[in-house]
Amino acid sequence: MPLGTVQRRGLVGQVVEQVQELITSGEWPVGSRLPPEQELGEMLGVGRSTVREAVRALCHTGVVEVRQGDGSYVTATSDLSGVLRRGLASSDARHVVEVRRALDVEAAVLAASRRTEGDLRILEEALRTRDLAWEQDDLPTFVQTDLDFHVAVVAAAHNPVLEQFYRDFSAALESSIAASVAPGLHDERYVDHARLLHAIRSADPEQAAVEARTVLQEVEALLPASG
Repeated sequence: MPLGTVQRRGLVGQVVEQVQELITSGEWPVGSRLPPEQELGEMLGVGRSTVREAVRALCHTGVVEVRQGDGSYVTATSDLSGVLRRGLASSDARHVVEVRRALDVEAAVLAASRRTEGDLRILEEALRTRDLAWEQDDLPTFVQTDLDFHVAVVAAAHNPVLEQFYRDFSAALESSIAASVAPGLHDERYVDHARLLHAIRSADPEQAAVEARTVLQEVEALLPASG
């Protein structure tokens, strides 16, 4: 292999790492548009062709999506998140709930044991904004804030491996939440989360597990029949 090719591939890899770092840091969150090739190249000190190859590599892993005529958009925060997002895009929502049961229940148990006052404030605000979105019949905001609440429970568990995996899993989780309330926010489809928060606030791991399972049982009952 020519030395120039080796060096070029190494440079592309460096650009990929730099872009991923900016995405992970929140500089370019999921849903944001990357700067145009020329601007991104100037920012990173490389040519447009190198930027193009790096973006192509990020598209391959599912971290970035190129929308013809519109630009490149961030679709995941990591390679794993991208792979999960693509792999779970067409998954049965009930299968996603089964995976959630393993993650959410353990997270609730740990959160009840480890939560801080700061965690409780975040959870209370997340639940408040979730319920406000429901009252205002704002479906997109409700789905996002419901996801935010569950991510906050996992964060309160203070297990960085579990938190990172859950965040990577969140694209499929978001679809599961949307499926449970579609086509609209009707009273009979509301799943109460206040009891789960109360168990975490009360530092009661056993009750937190019970409430987390109950939430998922109610969510699963709202999903459309498979097949």
